[in-house]
Amino acid sequence: MWKHFARLCEIPRPSKHEERVVAYIVDFCNERGLDVKLDKIGNVIIKKPATEGMENRKTLAMQSHVDMVPQKNADSDHDFLKDPIRPQIDGEWVAATGTTLGADNGIGVAAILALLESTDIPHPALEALLTIDEEAGMTGAKNLQPGYFEAELLLNLDTEDEGELYIGCAGGVDVNIQLLYSAEAVPANHKTFKLSVRGLRGGHSGLDIDKGRGNANKIANRIIDTASREISELRIASLDGGSLRNAIPRESFSTVTAPAENAARLMEIALQETALIKAELDNEPKLDITLEATETPASVMDKDSQQKLIRTLRCCPNGVERMSTALEGIADTSNNLARVVSEEVDGKSQVRIQCLVRSLSDSARDQHGLNVAAAFELAGAQTSLDNAYPGWTPNPKSPLLTLMKDVYKEMEGEEPQVKVIHAGLECGLLAKPYPHWDMVSFGPTIRRAHSPEERVHIESVGNFWKYFLKVVTAIPANN
Repeated sequence: MWKHFARLCEIPRPSKHEERVVAYIVDFCNERGLDVKLDKIGNVIIKKPATEGMENRKTLAMQSHVDMVPQKNADSDHDFLKDPIRPQIDGEWVAATGTTLGADNGIGVAAILALLESTDIPHPALEALLTIDEEAGMTGAKNLQPGYFEAELLLNLDTEDEGELYIGCAGGVDVNIQLLYSAEAVPANHKTFKLSVRGLRGGHSGLDIDKGRGNANKIANRIIDTASREISELRIASLDGGSLRNAIPRESFSTVTAPAENAARLMEIALQETALIKAELDNEPKLDITLEATETPASVMDKDSQQKLIRTLRCCPNGVERMSTALEGIADTSNNLARVVSEEVDGKSQVRIQCLVRSLSDSARDQHGLNVAAAFELAGAQTSLDNAYPGWTPNPKSPLLTLMKDVYKEMEGEEPQVKVIHAGLECGLLAKPYPHWDMVSFGPTIRRAHSPEERVHIESVGNFWKYFLKVVTAIPANN
């Protein structure tokens, strides 16, 4: 399995650019005589007959996604479209070098490829579904059609804690905001400053949203808003914070101008707010906020639009909105203020804002999405909600779950934890074309997914592999 993961690291595969890894997998299957095809959207579907003596067992489907989140540190020159991931061993962990590792979900893909390649592991008839674009829209799962699979059982290999079995997940919806503004000349006698927020822990906007981590967009806007309340002529020239919807924003870079006579006071305000923010966010030891003189920009935002923007960003919901009352310790509904960027599009100046709302309830998902949108609509922004996907309703009486609990207890001498996750697994979408599938999700221990600090625990990968094979060989006979 490690061999296959290492090979995946060599192939650029950010979301929406999976063509090279798909081609590699197709060639891999053809070289080994496996039945492989692509569906209309580009998902890879692979089938392998049962080994001798296992022909009477139920067919087993396995599923993972081939894309990865492309996140890197600001000082990295890594090109996710060209460069391989550079994994390194760090004690008990494997991490990357300044970028995401792609263990999410490369380890799952590697496990499936290793089993498909094997010649000495007994298994029932196997069907594999390797989806595209999970991280940036779940395009592959959304467009999966019925008729490709015969299996009744499916193992999703895309969760991130050894010893935990997942039987439900949150759904999500994208909230898109566009606020137009007028670009004006930089006022006379203004000095220009670059506000940089760096060093935040970031993380997965579902798995880590309840951990109280700092949001770079919120922090940058707080400093700008605080300063503008005292320095009324402070102007915003540009904003560039966060990157992907499903990653908690780690960095933000803003350019502002202020009257020369207020420059010293602006510095003081930034230092004061920085001290307060660091004291409040004592779980962010590497937070670094700087305000430095920089070159004069071409233009600034008109004051009316600027005022509306910074006030609305202040009140935009971010983080957990509600904890589940039915599932202890699980976030029910949340929002991630993921991306804030100013840009010129077709000759128009605009601020584009992207959020991702998640919820265990589809109705609560939609209502909270409207809550987020409504705040910006009051500021005159255009908004839309799209790419909604459903949650996965738990089935505690699942026969596959019972089997997997029994196998785990036999191996480890204790029961596994059965959980629901506040993140978007593809299982909810897969249930639409294949409503009869009995599904369970599991995986090795991965930390800080969707951030350059992503790492996978080496021992847990070995344990995951052994458990995976035990489950495969324990699949029951057909009725």
